[in-house]
Amino acid sequence: MLTQCVCAFLPAACLAVERCMCTMQTGTQMTKLKGKKKGLVRFFYLDEHKSCIRWRPSRKHDKAKITIDSIHEVCEGKKSEIFQRYADSCFDPNCCFSIYHGDHVESLDLVSTNGDEARTWITGLKYLMAGISDEDSLAKRQRKRDQYPLLCHYGQTFSEADKNGDGNLSLGEVLQLLHKLNVNLPRQKVREMFKKADTDDNQGSLAFEEFCTFYKMMSTRRGLYLIMLSYSNNKEFMDLNDLVRFMENEQKMAGVTREYCLEIVSQFEPCSQNLQNMVLGIDGFTNYMRSPAGDIFKPDHHRVHQDMTQPLCNYFIASSHNTYLTGDQLLSESRVDMYAYVLQAGCRCVEVDCWDGPDGEPIVHHGYTLTSKILFKDVIETVNKYAFTKNQYPVILSIENHCTVPQQKKMAEYLLEVLQDKVDLSTVNMNEFRKLPSPELLKGKVLVKGKKLPANIDGDAEEGDVSDEDSEEEEDEDDTQINTDPCLTSSSTPSLSGSMTLKHKVGSSVHIQTKSFLLYSTMVQDLSAWESFYLLSVCLNLCVFWSAAYMTSWQVSSLNESIVNQIMALKPAQLVRLNQRQLLRVYPSNYRVDSSNFNPQPFWNAGCHMVALNYQTEGRMLELNRAKFSTNGNCGYLLKPRCMNKGFFNPTLEDPLPGQSKTQLVLKIISGQQLPKPKDSMLGDRGEIIDPFVEVEIIGLPIDCCKQQTRVVDDNGFNPMWEESLVFTLHMTQIALVRFQVWDHDPIGQNFIGQRTIAFVSMMPGYRHVYLEGMEEASIFVHVAVNDITGKVGLSTGLSFCFTCIAGIFLTASQFTAHFLLNSTLDESMSCFLSRRLTCTPNCIRTSESAPTPAPSAAPVPTPGPAPS
Repeated sequence: MLTQCVCAFLPAACLAVERCMCTMQTGTQMTKLKGKKKGLVRFFYLDEHKSCIRWRPSRKHDKAKITIDSIHEVCEGKKSEIFQRYADSCFDPNCCFSIYHGDHVESLDLVSTNGDEARTWITGLKYLMAGISDEDSLAKRQRKRDQYPLLCHYGQTFSEADKNGDGNLSLGEVLQLLHKLNVNLPRQKVREMFKKADTDDNQGSLAFEEFCTFYKMMSTRRGLYLIMLSYSNNKEFMDLNDLVRFMENEQKMAGVTREYCLEIVSQFEPCSQNLQNMVLGIDGFTNYMRSPAGDIFKPDHHRVHQDMTQPLCNYFIASSHNTYLTGDQLLSESRVDMYAYVLQAGCRCVEVDCWDGPDGEPIVHHGYTLTSKILFKDVIETVNKYAFTKNQYPVILSIENHCTVPQQKKMAEYLLEVLQDKVDLSTVNMNEFRKLPSPELLKGKVLVKGKKLPANIDGDAEEGDVSDEDSEEEEDEDDTQINTDPCLTSSSTPSLSGSMTLKHKVGSSVHIQTKSFLLYSTMVQDLSAWESFYLLSVCLNLCVFWSAAYMTSWQVSSLNESIVNQIMALKPAQLVRLNQRQLLRVYPSNYRVDSSNFNPQPFWNAGCHMVALNYQTEGRMLELNRAKFSTNGNCGYLLKPRCMNKGFFNPTLEDPLPGQSKTQLVLKIISGQQLPKPKDSMLGDRGEIIDPFVEVEIIGLPIDCCKQQTRVVDDNGFNPMWEESLVFTLHMTQIALVRFQVWDHDPIGQNFIGQRTIAFVSMMPGYRHVYLEGMEEASIFVHVAVNDITGKVGLSTGLSFCFTCIAGIFLTASQFTAHFLLNSTLDESMSCFLSRRLTCTPNCIRTSESAPTPAPSAAPVPTPGPAPS
């Protein structure tokens, strides 16, 4: 009976979905809400390939679309921020829905004319999203794209080229389309291929299937064809034995079986005769090499593969600065959606800048600026919703707290009320108190980083600024008092039993008074007067981190980039040593009002854990950050190299790892595929055909940083051939990134086309495709070879640190703390610093934009063995 019900239900469900698809493709008129302006009435429809939502009219023309695979969530009702701005409107909630999409989780907020239309779109979109998120469906789509690239990538282009809409392309339309695709072929050659592909009764034009044949004629890959011939003894196909030899000799795969090669032939060979003979022709070989199996990125690194049971201070942690902002630091909008975006992008440390708000509700915004304000409660609810959708490793809330005590109490209530067991660490077991817990141990937990209250705080206090990011630009020497007289220093010992043990120690110490810092702290003992407030500290136990002058393994120091640059100039090895004991967060200078990002590589070189970047600002620095953390499944935690976690290491030395062999990377840049015109091209697709060249850059230790480039290929963006070898020598591959950039050469300069940055340890050996980030089809075809070399290697880039020293600059409070943190012993008297003056200007360090990146210690090749020369 149950089986019959299920069988009856399935056709009905399929029928309902089909009706949804049909209605969506027919189109619906809906109101699009935007800001505080009146809604815009637009016609929305699903395209014929069911791959994107489009609308018209729009000034964006063909770019007015949202791809299905960019959609994160579809929400019914009036739940988005935009709908909240229309709170006084009479929109029926049943007619309202929001589509969250894109890298920055933007919302498209729509109002349909009736509830049925809204439900149709919600049902249809959720069905399409479920299909795309399914692993089998993804593999199927990938195979389809590999085998029939025009069907997926150029279907829409074909339709746009069909000016009269008759489903056929004339020779003139084909020529225009080839120019758009960056193909520069002699007109006579195009005519010959056109005539050969035109096989139906309708002579003089190409139907879509015929154009696919035409495309295959012009896109046969010379490089791949030569590889196939070399391994098949000049046959037009590769048999199973040829495939085994190719996999083992070139791709460095161990234990390749005939059964594995049979699967490759079955999956990628389109020719029925070749399938029958179990051989791989040029089309099948091309399909295989363009599939994920031929990508340069190591497949094991798409998931978490590192040891996640070590203390937190042994990891780099993906971190965001001023997470709530969508743009610059002065005028931009604050949005809770940004927390959803960065958390789903793999970030594990987000910043919450808290201020007193109206009606006793704490708010989040950038203080003393014109940035908009959002509620602290909404931020915490968003963090609760999205913190663990991608992975379960702990999230750190870096709270910059400017609230008065009553609103701090409100913050504590919201943290407990919303996050609940996520901040309850009573079940966490720790064998050793002085050792930080591991990411594995803290799965599913939210940690809070902030400053502690002074031990002598009055229980009725109302005022107090406890911000974490007090920059050296804001501090005055008059606010800093250094007292070396013996005083009572309180320190708290977190326990896991649900209570807090307080311990007092009397001895010689340093007392630093800067501003009046207050925060929910483990330091206040009167829990009865502050019960709800201090309950937060009790629940968070050992994971309430603080910044203070007296260092413990539980401390997190949060320092401005300028201060850390000065420390690296003075004592880089000691900074590495500090990072072996405790967590350190580096955040951008206050002068970066445009939300620009500093180069994170020098800080990673020194082992700094949380290098906070502005995730809202796309560009080179954020691309380096993505490449670095993608090495461990993009989980936001990356194990530092062993030499950074234990023992002496100085990243600025010419030979940072004496006695260890160097690594030689030989990259042969063979060809490019379907490279587009630059995005900022004045004439767009109608502009000139590009003249591309490839630049490869090594980003790692200063001694390793360098770049090389290929020659320029004129008038060919479709399949340019370079066939040039670039050779690099690296001292420390574990923290190196390799950045591939494609440029269009121009008589007056060069235009950026695209890039792909990848950690050295994540590169696969052999013949590989490097797909440009954010582009479906554009790629570079390369050969990767890695060799160990011995002997002293000279400075590869001529990089050096230039220090401009001047005398007479007294230590600010932040600088004093930084020097204290670098002191070799914790209990050493600090009186020696009283007369010391800082002898470096704030600009004393200038590092190359190519400063290196630490990466995991995995081997750069999947299996051991010599790489091909």
